[in-house]
Amino acid sequence: MKEQYDVVITGSGLGGLVSAIILAKEGYSVCVLEKNNQYGGNLQTFVRDKTIFDTGIHYIGGLDEGQNLYKYFKYLGIMDHLNLKKLDENGFDIISFEDDENEYPHAQGYDNFANQLVTFFPNEKANIEEYCKKIKAICECFPLYNLEWEGKYDNEILSLNAKQTIEECTENEKLKAVLAGSNFLYAGIADKSPFYVHALSVNSYIQSSWRCINGGSQITKQLLKQLKKYGGEFYKYKEVTRFNVEDKKVTSVDMKDGTQVSGSYFISNIEPKTTLKLAGEENFRKSFYSRVQSLEGVISAFSLYIVFKPETFKYINHNHYHFKKSSEVWTAHDYDENSWPKAFMASMNASKKQEEWAEGMTFITYMKYEDVAPWIDTFNTTVDENDRGESYEEFKSRKAAKFLTEIEVKFPGIRDCIQSVHTSTPLSYRDYIGGDNGNMYGYVKDSNNPMKTLIPSKTKLDNLYLTGQSINMHGVLGVTIGAVVTCSEILGKEYLVTKINQASE
Repeated sequence: MKEQYDVVITGSGLGGLVSAIILAKEGYSVCVLEKNNQYGGNLQTFVRDKTIFDTGIHYIGGLDEGQNLYKYFKYLGIMDHLNLKKLDENGFDIISFEDDENEYPHAQGYDNFANQLVTFFPNEKANIEEYCKKIKAICECFPLYNLEWEGKYDNEILSLNAKQTIEECTENEKLKAVLAGSNFLYAGIADKSPFYVHALSVNSYIQSSWRCINGGSQITKQLLKQLKKYGGEFYKYKEVTRFNVEDKKVTSVDMKDGTQVSGSYFISNIEPKTTLKLAGEENFRKSFYSRVQSLEGVISAFSLYIVFKPETFKYINHNHYHFKKSSEVWTAHDYDENSWPKAFMASMNASKKQEEWAEGMTFITYMKYEDVAPWIDTFNTTVDENDRGESYEEFKSRKAAKFLTEIEVKFPGIRDCIQSVHTSTPLSYRDYIGGDNGNMYGYVKDSNNPMKTLIPSKTKLDNLYLTGQSINMHGVLGVTIGAVVTCSEILGKEYLVTKINQASE
Protein backbone atom coordinates (compact mmCIF):
# COMPACT_ATOMS: atom_id res chain seq x y z
CA MET A 1 0.00 0.00 0.00
CA LYS A 2 1.27 3.42 -0.97
CA GLU A 3 1.18 6.38 1.41
CA GLN A 4 -0.88 8.61 -0.90
CA TYR A 5 -3.73 8.08 -3.40
CA ASP A 6 -6.03 10.35 -5.37
CA VAL A 7 -9.05 8.60 -3.84
CA VAL A 8 -9.28 6.60 -0.61
CA ILE A 9 -12.49 4.58 -0.20
CA THR A 10 -13.42 3.15 3.19
CA GLY A 11 -15.64 0.06 3.04
CA SER A 12 -15.94 -2.38 0.14
CA GLY A 13 -19.70 -2.72 -0.13
CA LEU A 14 -21.26 -2.33 -3.57
CA GLY A 15 -21.28 1.49 -3.30
CA GLY A 16 -17.58 1.61 -2.48
CA LEU A 17 -16.56 -0.80 -5.24
CA VAL A 18 -18.68 0.89 -7.93
CA SER A 19 -17.30 4.30 -6.92
CA ALA A 20 -13.78 2.86 -7.05
CA ILE A 21 -14.19 1.52 -10.60
CA ILE A 22 -15.80 4.73 -11.92
CA LEU A 23 -12.92 6.85 -10.63
CA ALA A 24 -10.18 4.35 -11.54
CA LYS A 25 -11.56 4.28 -15.11
CA GLU A 26 -11.13 8.04 -15.17
CA GLY A 27 -7.45 7.74 -14.31
CA TYR A 28 -7.54 8.39 -10.55
CA SER A 29 -5.33 6.28 -8.30
CA VAL A 30 -7.79 4.50 -6.02
CA CYS A 31 -7.43 2.49 -2.82
CA VAL A 32 -10.29 0.56 -1.12
CA LEU A 33 -9.99 -0.34 2.57
CA GLU A 34 -12.09 -3.18 4.03
CA LYS A 35 -12.12 -4.14 7.72
CA ASN A 36 -13.47 -7.68 7.27
CA ASN A 37 -12.22 -10.85 5.66
CA GLN A 38 -14.69 -10.64 2.75
CA TYR A 39 -15.22 -7.81 0.30
CA GLY A 40 -18.68 -6.83 -0.90
CA GLY A 41 -20.85 -5.91 2.11
CA ASN A 42 -24.36 -7.20 1.37
CA LEU A 43 -23.04 -9.09 -1.67
CA GLN A 44 -21.23 -11.54 0.60
CA THR A 45 -22.02 -15.23 0.46
CA PHE A 46 -21.16 -18.01 2.90
CA VAL A 47 -21.05 -21.79 2.71
CA ARG A 48 -22.70 -24.29 5.04
CA ASP A 49 -22.57 -28.03 4.32
CA LYS A 50 -21.06 -27.30 0.89
CA THR A 51 -24.12 -25.14 0.07
CA ILE A 52 -23.81 -21.48 -0.93
CA PHE A 53 -26.08 -18.89 0.71
CA ASP A 54 -26.45 -15.18 0.03
CA THR A 55 -26.50 -12.69 2.89
CA GLY A 56 -28.36 -9.95 1.05
CA ILE A 57 -28.77 -10.45 -2.69
CA HIS A 58 -31.64 -12.84 -3.35
CA TYR A 59 -32.60 -11.57 -6.77
CA ILE A 60 -31.85 -8.66 -9.09
CA GLY A 61 -34.01 -6.72 -11.54
CA GLY A 62 -33.48 -4.65 -14.67
CA LEU A 63 -30.83 -6.85 -16.31
CA ASP A 64 -32.42 -7.48 -19.71
CA GLU A 65 -30.53 -5.79 -22.53
CA GLY A 66 -31.23 -2.07 -22.57
CA GLN A 67 -32.68 -1.96 -19.04
CA ASN A 68 -31.18 0.31 -16.39
CA LEU A 69 -29.04 -2.07 -14.31
CA TYR A 70 -27.89 -3.81 -17.50
CA LYS A 71 -26.53 -0.47 -18.74
CA TYR A 72 -24.79 0.29 -15.44
CA PHE A 73 -23.22 -3.18 -15.25
CA LYS A 74 -22.18 -2.95 -18.91
CA TYR A 75 -20.36 0.32 -18.19
CA LEU A 76 -18.70 -1.25 -15.15
CA GLY A 77 -17.49 -4.11 -17.36
CA ILE A 78 -19.16 -6.92 -15.43
CA MET A 79 -22.43 -7.61 -17.29
CA ASP A 80 -21.05 -10.18 -19.73
CA HIS A 81 -19.34 -12.16 -16.96
CA LEU A 82 -22.29 -12.73 -14.65
CA ASN A 83 -23.84 -16.16 -14.27
CA LEU A 84 -27.59 -15.55 -14.10
CA LYS A 85 -30.85 -17.45 -14.20
CA LYS A 86 -34.11 -15.72 -15.14
CA LEU A 87 -36.96 -16.25 -12.69
CA ASP A 88 -40.41 -17.45 -13.81
CA GLU A 89 -41.87 -14.99 -16.33
CA ASN A 90 -45.42 -15.54 -15.05
CA GLY A 91 -44.55 -15.15 -11.38
CA PHE A 92 -41.09 -14.15 -10.15
CA ASP A 93 -42.69 -13.37 -6.77
CA ILE A 94 -45.62 -15.24 -5.29
CA ILE A 95 -47.73 -13.48 -2.64
CA SER A 96 -49.68 -15.78 -0.32
CA PHE A 97 -51.68 -15.66 2.90
CA GLU A 98 -52.52 -18.30 5.48
CA ASP A 99 -56.17 -17.23 5.38
CA ASP A 100 -56.42 -17.75 1.60
CA GLU A 101 -55.46 -20.80 -0.47
CA ASN A 102 -54.59 -18.79 -3.62
CA GLU A 103 -51.05 -17.94 -4.67
CA TYR A 104 -50.94 -14.54 -6.34
CA PRO A 105 -48.17 -13.95 -8.90
CA HIS A 106 -46.15 -10.84 -9.66
CA ALA A 107 -45.18 -11.42 -13.30
CA GLN A 108 -42.44 -10.00 -15.51
CA GLY A 109 -43.46 -7.37 -18.07
CA TYR A 110 -46.22 -4.88 -17.26
CA ASP A 111 -48.85 -6.37 -19.59
CA ASN A 112 -48.12 -9.82 -18.23
CA PHE A 113 -48.12 -8.48 -14.65
CA ALA A 114 -51.65 -7.15 -15.15
CA ASN A 115 -52.92 -10.19 -17.07
CA GLN A 116 -51.73 -12.70 -14.46
CA LEU A 117 -53.47 -10.80 -11.66
CA VAL A 118 -56.67 -10.31 -13.67
CA THR A 119 -57.06 -14.12 -13.54
CA PHE A 120 -57.64 -13.73 -9.79
CA PHE A 121 -59.32 -10.32 -9.93
CA PRO A 122 -61.44 -10.35 -13.13
CA ASN A 123 -63.23 -7.09 -12.29
CA GLU A 124 -60.04 -5.18 -11.44
CA LYS A 125 -58.26 -4.95 -14.82
CA ALA A 126 -58.52 -1.15 -15.08
CA ASN A 127 -57.38 -0.70 -11.48
CA ILE A 128 -54.37 -3.00 -11.88
CA GLU A 129 -53.40 -1.13 -15.04
CA GLU A 130 -53.78 2.17 -13.16
CA TYR A 131 -51.38 0.86 -10.49
CA CYS A 132 -48.86 -0.09 -13.21
CA LYS A 133 -49.22 3.35 -14.77
CA LYS A 134 -48.51 5.05 -11.43
CA ILE A 135 -45.38 2.94 -10.89
CA LYS A 136 -44.00 3.82 -14.33
CA ALA A 137 -44.87 7.51 -13.99
CA ILE A 138 -42.97 7.80 -10.69
CA CYS A 139 -39.93 5.95 -12.08
CA GLU A 140 -39.77 8.33 -15.03
CA CYS A 141 -39.23 11.22 -12.60
CA PHE A 142 -35.86 9.96 -11.36
CA PRO A 143 -33.18 10.85 -13.91
CA LEU A 144 -30.34 8.48 -12.98
CA TYR A 145 -32.84 5.61 -12.69
CA ASN A 146 -33.35 6.16 -16.42
CA LEU A 147 -29.72 7.08 -17.16
CA GLU A 148 -30.55 10.72 -17.75
CA TRP A 149 -28.74 13.55 -16.00
CA GLU A 150 -31.52 16.10 -15.72
CA GLY A 151 -34.28 15.42 -13.23
CA LYS A 152 -37.81 16.40 -12.49
CA TYR A 153 -38.82 14.84 -9.18
CA ASP A 154 -40.00 17.20 -6.46
CA ASN A 155 -41.12 17.22 -2.87
CA GLU A 156 -44.65 16.32 -3.92
CA ILE A 157 -43.49 13.02 -5.41
CA LEU A 158 -41.30 12.26 -2.39
CA SER A 159 -44.28 12.90 -0.10
CA LEU A 160 -46.62 10.32 -1.66
CA ASN A 161 -47.28 7.50 0.80
CA ALA A 162 -46.97 3.92 -0.53
CA LYS A 163 -49.90 2.34 1.32
CA GLN A 164 -52.18 5.27 0.58
CA THR A 165 -51.25 5.43 -3.12
CA ILE A 166 -51.77 1.68 -3.59
CA GLU A 167 -55.13 1.90 -1.83
CA GLU A 168 -56.22 4.72 -4.15
CA CYS A 169 -55.91 2.26 -7.06
CA THR A 170 -58.61 -0.17 -5.86
CA GLU A 171 -61.28 -0.82 -3.24
CA ASN A 172 -60.58 -4.56 -3.26
CA GLU A 173 -58.89 -5.34 0.08
CA LYS A 174 -57.23 -8.55 -1.14
CA LEU A 175 -55.81 -6.84 -4.24
CA LYS A 176 -54.41 -4.04 -2.03
CA ALA A 177 -52.60 -6.71 0.00
CA VAL A 178 -51.32 -8.47 -3.13
CA LEU A 179 -49.97 -5.27 -4.71
CA ALA A 180 -48.18 -4.37 -1.48
CA GLY A 181 -47.18 -7.97 -0.80
CA SER A 182 -43.47 -7.64 -1.62
CA ASN A 183 -43.01 -4.62 0.66
CA PHE A 184 -40.42 -6.68 2.55
CA LEU A 185 -38.12 -5.35 -0.21
CA TYR A 186 -38.03 -2.05 1.66
CA ALA A 187 -39.50 -3.06 5.06
CA GLY A 188 -42.75 -1.21 4.42
CA ILE A 189 -44.25 0.91 7.20
CA ALA A 190 -47.90 1.93 6.69
CA ASP A 191 -47.70 5.58 7.71
CA LYS A 192 -44.14 6.26 6.55
CA SER A 193 -42.91 4.34 3.49
CA PRO A 194 -42.94 6.61 0.43
CA PHE A 195 -44.51 5.41 -2.82
CA TYR A 196 -41.35 6.25 -4.78
CA VAL A 197 -39.43 3.68 -2.71
CA HIS A 198 -42.09 1.08 -3.57
CA ALA A 199 -42.10 2.08 -7.25
CA LEU A 200 -38.31 2.13 -7.73
CA SER A 201 -38.01 -1.22 -5.91
CA VAL A 202 -40.69 -3.21 -7.75
CA ASN A 203 -40.35 -1.62 -11.21
CA SER A 204 -36.99 -3.14 -12.07
CA TYR A 205 -38.18 -6.62 -11.02
CA ILE A 206 -41.31 -6.29 -13.16
CA GLN A 207 -39.01 -5.34 -16.04
CA SER A 208 -36.96 -8.51 -15.52
CA SER A 209 -36.00 -10.68 -12.54
CA TRP A 210 -32.88 -12.77 -12.10
CA ARG A 211 -31.03 -14.98 -9.64
CA CYS A 212 -27.27 -15.18 -9.41
CA ILE A 213 -26.22 -18.77 -10.02
CA ASN A 214 -24.05 -19.80 -7.04
CA GLY A 215 -24.64 -16.51 -5.24
CA GLY A 216 -24.18 -12.75 -5.47
CA SER A 217 -20.52 -12.71 -4.44
CA GLN A 218 -19.71 -13.23 -8.14
CA ILE A 219 -20.65 -9.55 -8.57
CA THR A 220 -17.95 -8.62 -6.04
CA LYS A 221 -15.44 -10.88 -7.78
CA GLN A 222 -16.09 -9.26 -11.16
CA LEU A 223 -16.00 -5.74 -9.71
CA LEU A 224 -12.63 -6.41 -8.08
CA LYS A 225 -11.33 -7.81 -11.37
CA GLN A 226 -12.36 -4.61 -13.16
CA LEU A 227 -10.91 -2.44 -10.40
CA LYS A 228 -7.59 -4.26 -10.73
CA LYS A 229 -7.70 -3.82 -14.50
CA TYR A 230 -7.82 -0.03 -14.06
CA GLY A 231 -5.03 0.00 -11.49
CA GLY A 232 -7.20 0.25 -8.38
CA GLU A 233 -5.95 -1.37 -5.15
CA PHE A 234 -7.95 -3.03 -2.36
CA TYR A 235 -6.96 -4.31 1.06
CA LYS A 236 -8.66 -6.51 3.67
CA TYR A 237 -8.27 -6.31 7.47
CA LYS A 238 -7.89 -2.53 7.20
CA GLU A 239 -10.31 -1.08 9.71
CA VAL A 240 -10.43 2.71 9.59
CA THR A 241 -10.54 4.21 13.08
CA ARG A 242 -10.31 7.92 12.25
CA PHE A 243 -10.56 10.49 9.46
CA ASN A 244 -7.94 13.17 10.11
CA VAL A 245 -9.31 16.63 9.32
CA GLU A 246 -7.47 19.93 8.80
CA ASP A 247 -8.96 23.16 7.43
CA LYS A 248 -12.28 21.53 6.51
CA LYS A 249 -10.55 18.79 4.53
CA VAL A 250 -9.76 15.17 5.28
CA THR A 251 -6.03 14.67 4.93
CA SER A 252 -5.66 11.00 5.83
CA VAL A 253 -7.23 8.02 7.57
CA ASP A 254 -5.80 6.06 10.49
CA MET A 255 -6.26 2.29 10.69
CA LYS A 256 -6.51 -0.11 13.59
CA ASP A 257 -3.19 -1.74 12.67
CA GLY A 258 -1.39 1.59 13.16
CA THR A 259 -0.98 2.44 9.48
CA GLN A 260 -2.12 5.64 7.80
CA VAL A 261 -2.98 6.56 4.22
CA SER A 262 -3.43 10.01 2.65
CA GLY A 263 -5.60 11.10 -0.25
CA SER A 264 -7.05 13.99 -2.24
CA TYR A 265 -10.61 12.62 -2.08
CA PHE A 266 -12.23 10.34 0.49
CA ILE A 267 -15.41 8.32 -0.08
CA SER A 268 -16.96 6.58 2.89
CA ASN A 269 -18.98 3.43 2.29
CA ILE A 270 -19.19 3.05 6.06
CA GLU A 271 -22.56 3.62 7.73
CA PRO A 272 -23.10 7.45 7.88
CA LYS A 273 -23.58 7.70 11.67
CA THR A 274 -20.24 5.94 12.12
CA THR A 275 -18.57 8.00 9.38
CA LEU A 276 -19.48 11.28 11.08
CA LYS A 277 -18.15 10.01 14.40
CA LEU A 278 -14.86 8.91 12.76
CA ALA A 279 -14.48 12.34 11.15
CA GLY A 280 -15.27 14.15 14.40
CA GLU A 281 -18.53 15.69 15.50
CA GLU A 282 -16.91 19.12 15.69
CA ASN A 283 -16.32 19.13 11.91
CA PHE A 284 -20.03 19.20 10.99
CA ARG A 285 -22.90 21.55 11.64
CA LYS A 286 -24.45 20.60 14.95
CA SER A 287 -27.95 20.35 13.42
CA PHE A 288 -26.76 18.03 10.63
CA TYR A 289 -24.78 15.79 12.98
CA SER A 290 -27.74 15.51 15.38
CA ARG A 291 -30.18 14.82 12.56
CA VAL A 292 -28.10 11.95 11.18
CA GLN A 293 -27.49 10.44 14.63
CA SER A 294 -31.22 10.58 15.36
CA LEU A 295 -32.28 8.79 12.17
CA GLU A 296 -34.26 5.61 12.70
CA GLY A 297 -32.71 2.50 11.20
CA VAL A 298 -34.87 0.15 9.17
CA ILE A 299 -35.82 -2.97 11.14
CA SER A 300 -33.45 -5.94 11.05
CA ALA A 301 -34.05 -9.60 10.23
CA PHE A 302 -33.80 -13.16 11.46
CA SER A 303 -32.76 -15.57 8.73
CA LEU A 304 -33.01 -19.32 8.51
CA TYR A 305 -30.69 -21.09 6.05
CA ILE A 306 -31.76 -24.64 5.30
CA VAL A 307 -29.52 -27.23 3.66
CA PHE A 308 -31.59 -30.01 2.09
CA LYS A 309 -30.83 -33.70 1.95
CA PRO A 310 -29.90 -34.53 -1.65
CA GLU A 311 -32.84 -34.76 -4.06
CA THR A 312 -35.59 -34.24 -1.50
CA PHE A 313 -36.92 -30.73 -2.21
CA LYS A 314 -37.66 -29.43 -5.71
CA TYR A 315 -36.02 -26.22 -6.93
CA ILE A 316 -38.51 -23.30 -7.04
CA ASN A 317 -37.81 -20.63 -9.67
CA HIS A 318 -39.59 -17.81 -7.85
CA ASN A 319 -39.66 -16.14 -4.43
CA HIS A 320 -42.45 -16.37 -1.86
CA TYR A 321 -43.77 -13.56 0.32
CA HIS A 322 -46.06 -15.25 2.80
CA PHE A 323 -48.25 -13.62 5.47
CA LYS A 324 -50.32 -15.14 8.26
CA LYS A 325 -53.10 -12.66 7.50
CA SER A 326 -53.78 -10.58 4.40
CA SER A 327 -54.78 -7.73 6.72
CA GLU A 328 -51.25 -7.57 8.17
CA VAL A 329 -49.23 -6.81 5.05
CA TRP A 330 -48.22 -3.42 6.47
CA THR A 331 -47.83 -4.52 10.11
CA ALA A 332 -45.72 -7.68 9.90
CA HIS A 333 -42.87 -5.87 11.69
CA ASP A 334 -45.18 -5.07 14.61
CA TYR A 335 -45.16 -8.33 16.56
CA ASP A 336 -44.82 -9.67 20.08
CA GLU A 337 -43.35 -12.92 21.40
CA ASN A 338 -46.53 -14.84 20.60
CA SER A 339 -47.39 -13.41 17.17
CA TRP A 340 -43.84 -13.65 15.70
CA PRO A 341 -43.27 -14.32 12.85
CA LYS A 342 -46.19 -12.70 11.05
CA ALA A 343 -44.62 -12.97 7.59
CA PHE A 344 -41.55 -14.22 5.76
CA MET A 345 -39.74 -14.12 2.46
CA ALA A 346 -38.55 -17.44 1.01
CA SER A 347 -35.90 -17.69 -1.67
CA MET A 348 -33.34 -20.17 -2.93
CA ASN A 349 -30.06 -20.09 -4.77
CA ALA A 350 -29.88 -21.26 -8.34
CA SER A 351 -27.13 -23.85 -8.66
CA LYS A 352 -25.05 -24.76 -11.68
CA LYS A 353 -24.86 -28.38 -10.64
CA GLN A 354 -28.55 -29.03 -10.16
CA GLU A 355 -31.60 -27.89 -12.11
CA GLU A 356 -34.38 -30.05 -10.65
CA TRP A 357 -33.53 -30.25 -6.95
CA ALA A 358 -32.78 -27.49 -4.46
CA GLU A 359 -29.58 -27.58 -2.43
CA GLY A 360 -30.71 -24.97 0.08
CA MET A 361 -33.32 -22.36 0.87
CA THR A 362 -33.33 -19.05 2.75
CA PHE A 363 -36.21 -17.78 4.89
CA ILE A 364 -36.14 -14.23 6.22
CA THR A 365 -38.49 -12.56 8.68
CA TYR A 366 -38.44 -9.31 10.60
CA MET A 367 -36.63 -9.12 13.92
CA LYS A 368 -36.17 -6.05 16.10
CA TYR A 369 -32.71 -5.18 17.39
CA GLU A 370 -34.13 -5.10 20.91
CA ASP A 371 -34.86 -8.85 20.66
CA VAL A 372 -31.11 -9.48 20.85
CA ALA A 373 -30.49 -6.81 23.52
CA PRO A 374 -28.89 -9.25 26.02
CA TRP A 375 -26.02 -9.84 23.60
CA ILE A 376 -25.40 -6.42 22.05
CA ASP A 377 -22.03 -6.11 23.81
CA THR A 378 -20.78 -9.25 22.08
CA PHE A 379 -19.19 -9.24 18.69
CA ASN A 380 -19.42 -12.45 16.76
CA THR A 381 -19.16 -14.55 19.90
CA THR A 382 -21.51 -16.71 21.96
CA VAL A 383 -22.53 -15.31 25.34
CA ASP A 384 -22.16 -17.24 28.61
CA GLU A 385 -25.19 -19.31 29.65
CA ASN A 386 -25.85 -17.15 32.71
CA ASP A 387 -26.82 -14.11 30.62
CA ARG A 388 -30.55 -13.69 31.41
CA GLY A 389 -30.67 -17.45 31.83
CA GLU A 390 -30.37 -18.10 28.09
CA SER A 391 -27.41 -18.22 25.75
CA TYR A 392 -27.41 -16.71 22.30
CA GLU A 393 -27.32 -20.18 20.72
CA GLU A 394 -30.37 -21.25 22.73
CA PHE A 395 -32.17 -18.08 21.68
CA LYS A 396 -31.42 -18.79 18.03
CA SER A 397 -32.52 -22.43 18.32
CA ARG A 398 -35.80 -21.45 19.96
CA LYS A 399 -36.51 -18.84 17.29
CA ALA A 400 -35.51 -21.23 14.50
CA ALA A 401 -37.90 -23.92 15.80
CA LYS A 402 -40.76 -21.42 16.00
CA PHE A 403 -40.01 -20.05 12.55
CA LEU A 404 -39.80 -23.56 11.08
CA THR A 405 -43.23 -24.42 12.46
CA GLU A 406 -44.63 -21.41 10.57
CA ILE A 407 -42.70 -22.30 7.40
CA GLU A 408 -44.09 -25.84 7.47
CA VAL A 409 -47.65 -24.47 7.25
CA LYS A 410 -46.72 -23.02 3.85
CA PHE A 411 -44.37 -25.83 2.80
CA PRO A 412 -45.79 -29.04 4.30
CA GLY A 413 -43.21 -31.80 4.75
CA ILE A 414 -40.20 -29.47 4.43
CA ARG A 415 -38.87 -30.61 7.82
CA ASP A 416 -38.32 -34.13 6.48
CA CYS A 417 -36.05 -32.77 3.74
CA ILE A 418 -33.69 -30.89 6.08
CA GLN A 419 -30.08 -31.90 6.47
CA SER A 420 -29.06 -28.90 8.58
CA VAL A 421 -30.34 -25.51 9.70
CA HIS A 422 -28.28 -22.33 10.16
CA THR A 423 -29.34 -18.90 11.41
CA SER A 424 -28.43 -15.24 11.50
CA THR A 425 -29.81 -12.46 13.70
CA PRO A 426 -29.63 -8.64 13.78
CA LEU A 427 -26.19 -9.05 15.41
CA SER A 428 -24.90 -10.93 12.35
CA TYR A 429 -26.09 -8.07 10.11
CA ARG A 430 -24.51 -5.54 12.46
CA ASP A 431 -21.14 -7.28 12.70
CA TYR A 432 -20.72 -8.45 9.11
CA ILE A 433 -22.37 -5.62 7.18
CA GLY A 434 -21.78 -2.76 9.62
CA GLY A 435 -25.37 -1.50 9.61
CA ASP A 436 -26.62 0.66 12.47
CA ASN A 437 -28.41 -1.78 14.85
CA GLY A 438 -28.20 -4.43 12.12
CA ASN A 439 -30.70 -2.62 9.89
CA MET A 440 -31.52 -4.25 6.56
CA TYR A 441 -31.79 -1.18 4.32
CA GLY A 442 -30.24 1.87 5.92
CA TYR A 443 -32.58 4.46 7.46
CA VAL A 444 -36.36 4.65 7.46
CA LYS A 445 -37.60 6.99 4.73
CA ASP A 446 -40.63 9.03 5.75
CA SER A 447 -43.18 10.38 3.28
CA ASN A 448 -44.32 12.85 5.96
CA ASN A 449 -40.89 14.46 6.10
CA PRO A 450 -38.83 13.40 3.06
CA MET A 451 -36.04 15.91 3.66
CA LYS A 452 -35.30 14.63 7.16
CA THR A 453 -33.91 11.36 5.85
CA LEU A 454 -32.10 12.90 2.89
CA ILE A 455 -28.35 12.61 3.36
CA PRO A 456 -26.36 14.36 0.63
CA SER A 457 -23.46 12.40 -0.85
CA LYS A 458 -21.20 15.46 -0.53
CA THR A 459 -20.47 16.46 3.04
CA LYS A 460 -19.49 19.89 4.37
CA LEU A 461 -15.89 18.72 4.46
CA ASP A 462 -14.45 19.74 1.08
CA ASN A 463 -13.25 16.30 -0.01
CA LEU A 464 -15.36 13.79 1.97
CA TYR A 465 -18.19 12.01 0.16
CA LEU A 466 -20.67 9.34 1.25
CA THR A 467 -22.03 6.31 -0.58
CA GLY A 468 -23.89 3.08 0.23
CA GLN A 469 -27.43 1.97 0.98
CA SER A 470 -28.15 4.76 3.49
CA ILE A 471 -27.54 7.40 0.80
CA ASN A 472 -30.29 7.68 -1.84
CA MET A 473 -31.70 4.12 -2.21
CA HIS A 474 -30.88 0.59 -1.06
CA GLY A 475 -30.73 -2.55 -3.21
CA VAL A 476 -28.27 -3.42 -5.99
CA LEU A 477 -29.72 -0.87 -8.41
CA GLY A 478 -30.25 1.81 -5.75
CA VAL A 479 -26.70 1.54 -4.41
CA THR A 480 -25.19 1.47 -7.91
CA ILE A 481 -27.06 4.67 -8.80
CA GLY A 482 -26.02 6.14 -5.44
CA ALA A 483 -22.35 5.53 -6.31
CA VAL A 484 -22.89 7.32 -9.62
CA VAL A 485 -24.41 10.26 -7.69
CA THR A 486 -21.36 10.30 -5.41
CA CYS A 487 -18.85 10.16 -8.27
CA SER A 488 -20.72 12.76 -10.29
CA GLU A 489 -19.93 15.22 -7.47
CA ILE A 490 -16.29 14.78 -8.50
CA LEU A 491 -16.63 14.19 -12.26
CA GLY A 492 -19.84 16.04 -13.18
CA LYS A 493 -23.21 14.38 -13.72
CA GLU A 494 -23.65 15.11 -17.43
CA TYR A 495 -20.16 13.83 -18.24
CA LEU A 496 -20.60 10.61 -16.26
CA VAL A 497 -24.10 9.75 -17.53
CA THR A 498 -22.93 10.30 -21.13
CA LYS A 499 -20.02 7.88 -20.52
CA ILE A 500 -22.35 5.24 -19.05
CA ASN A 501 -24.79 5.50 -21.94
CA GLN A 502 -22.02 5.29 -24.51
CA ALA A 503 -20.64 2.14 -22.89
CA SER A 504 -23.93 0.29 -23.21
CA GLU A 505 -24.65 1.19 -26.84
